[in-house]
Amino acid sequence: MSDLVPADTTEDVRTRGAGVSRQVAVLPVGSFEQHGPYLPLATDTLVACAVAREIAGAYPVHLLPPMTISCSHEHAAWPGTVSISSVTLHAVVRDIAASLRRSGVDALVVVNGHGGNYVLGNVVQESSARGERMALFPAPEDWEAARERAGVVASLLTDMHAGEIETSILLHAHPEMLRPGYETSDFVADDRRHLLTLGMSGYTDSGVIGRPSLGSAEKGKELLASLADSFGAYFSLLTSDA
Repeated sequence: MSDLVPADTTEDVRTRGAGVSRQVAVLPVGSFEQHGPYLPLATDTLVACAVAREIAGAYPVHLLPPMTISCSHEHAAWPGTVSISSVTLHAVVRDIAASLRRSGVDALVVVNGHGGNYVLGNVVQESSARGERMALFPAPEDWEAARERAGVVASLLTDMHAGEIETSILLHAHPEMLRPGYETSDFVADDRRHLLTLGMSGYTDSGVIGRPSLGSAEKGKELLASLADSFGAYFSLLTSDA
């Protein structure tokens, strides 16, 4: 459970806060949606938590427990998928940020594990316009740098869902969560221009779009290490006096 729920006490938070000029909280946002027959419904949450945990191991941040259900409407055709509205997700993240500020943590990084959470970009954009310190991580550029460093073969376009990246991160961080089948489930559908209209079921029968057979624990480890390095620029930006 410590992989998903931080074990900090209030004194741990107080001590960490005393050693930094500005406190930064990290909120993993995952989802509960289908990831084919071999990855769990909680995959995006596990990925977001793995990224956030890597960050917390390298920077003095206040690690929060994950949000485990988000906007997975494009996966509604598959059993087990659960969603909340974008309005609800927007409101909850804003409430969390406001609560943190009241307790002296005035910067929040949202670590997003699900590509369908488009509204998180709006939350950050609107918060920044109000003068609040917030960031969304990782950006596509951070994923691309991680992909290249880890030797991930599939492009970010091809590796859309339950593919090489997600399989690799779980093989490294939670190998016990994978079931057989990823080795033979590759499926490519690069032209997805009607995704918002048709949902995932318009492009894949299995729920997979990507090449999971190329995944490995070594790639997963390097992906997380690269993302932790990329986070340095975000930490500097949010803790600066500018």
